[in-house]
Amino acid sequence: MITQHKYAAIDIGSNAVRLLISTITEQEGREPIFKKTSLVRVPIRLGADVFMTKMISEENQVRMIDTMMAFQLLMKSHKIERYKACATSAMREAENGVHVVNEVLEKTGVEIEIIDGSHEAAIIATTDLNLLIQSDKTYLYVDVGGGSTEFTLYSNGINIASRSFKLGTVRLLKNIVEPDIWEEVETWVKTVTKDYHRIDLVGSGGNINNIFKSSGKAIGKPLSFLYLSSYYQLLNSFTYEERITELNLNDDRADVIIPATRIYLSAMKWTKARRIYVPKIGLADGIIKSLYQENL
Repeated sequence: MITQHKYAAIDIGSNAVRLLISTITEQEGREPIFKKTSLVRVPIRLGADVFMTKMISEENQVRMIDTMMAFQLLMKSHKIERYKACATSAMREAENGVHVVNEVLEKTGVEIEIIDGSHEAAIIATTDLNLLIQSDKTYLYVDVGGGSTEFTLYSNGINIASRSFKLGTVRLLKNIVEPDIWEEVETWVKTVTKDYHRIDLVGSGGNINNIFKSSGKAIGKPLSFLYLSSYYQLLNSFTYEERITELNLNDDRADVIIPATRIYLSAMKWTKARRIYVPKIGLADGIIKSLYQENL
């Protein structure tokens, strides 16, 4: 006997807003199968407003409402049973964030929950990350977003430490990262990893997924520090326009990919990691998993 469920996750980030629709297939005596049915990404870039002015602009409020209306219709068409919408760094820092959440609910019926960095890290931890993490090894998980980066240290299958920092790609592009933030992140990473040897990185986020895809590596195989460092030099050798034409990057990816790669490389240097695994998981995947677990 096979039963199927359809759940949706909405991830409202500082760079883009995503709708993930997943089909979960259950069969007695077997682990459930999670299949991504549809993924829609809209590059609203809320952080460009918020990190400069502390407000979501009128234009982006309208775009948010239009996008949520479209997502609502897509969820209806897909016959979604349950959904959850989570907003991260930009929305929680916006002085009118709660107002926008209320407007979206009133005009589209989509209920948005604004979550903090630790909650974000906890949701991501419910993903298939545990399938990748071997119980006898140590990993630093790095999730780079537009407004913040979440770091989690895993050793012997246990979550040792987790922290969210206001170090994100959109903030770096706008030159509004506080001067001492890099030092603060480096100190924290070195402190929590100092007693561990042979650390590997696990990277998530749209930028590292894009780099992994372009590498041609087989799923499950890591990227080397040397490869990532060379790719970073390649990115910097091109203009913004050339990254779009020569590397086939989207216009909203061609700028943020450079600061994102810098964050991953820095984390690798601080931990002396030689490899980074890219399991292609993120907040939306975690939301789907948490919805499923809540319903058990």
